[in-house]
Amino acid sequence: MSQSDKPPLTTTTSIVPAMIIVIVAVVLLAAFLLIDVIANPSVRTPTTAVPIVVGGLGTQRDGAALIGCQQPGTPPGNIAPALILPSPTRATGPVQNTNGGAGDYDCSRALSTTAPSSQILGYYSSHLEALGWGLFSRGTTNGQPQLLFQKAGSDTFYWVVGVTITAHHGSRTLWSYRIYQNSSTF
Repeated sequence: MSQSDKPPLTTTTSIVPAMIIVIVAVVLLAAFLLIDVIANPSVRTPTTAVPIVVGGLGTQRDGAALIGCQQPGTPPGNIAPALILPSPTRATGPVQNTNGGAGDYDCSRALSTTAPSSQILGYYSSHLEALGWGLFSRGTTNGQPQLLFQKAGSDTFYWVVGVTITAHHGSRTLWSYRIYQNSSTF
């Protein structure tokens, strides 16, 4: 048996099949990106408008009573629409920036209106919930009706709005509005 050993056959390995797979992947990625750009041309942030509740108290157009609660950049854009007042409302005391909340921002103001307390609480229940605020407490503090709402701000803090009926004097209802930054979840 004298067969001579033959060297192995030499074959060339082609890179073409691998390149075809890469090209198909790039074309599919480009096609999906193009579809996404056409379907979603830009990110749209919804604008928050103060709702109009039929049959309830109107919103005071000149928010001057709470203007002292607005500071540059605070509260953030998704929280600021909560600085609303039912009509007719007037201030009975100065804006208090007490910094008593868990965060760095805490603003309150004593207010007065001719509407009964049930309409004031109803106004905030409907308007703040329509603006994306969650009611997390309805009750009394020191025997006075109170509502507390919370919402996550775009500044990574939770924010709390509190409305407390403080007294009744004749046809006037005295109440307080407080908004503050809270660093924890509820």
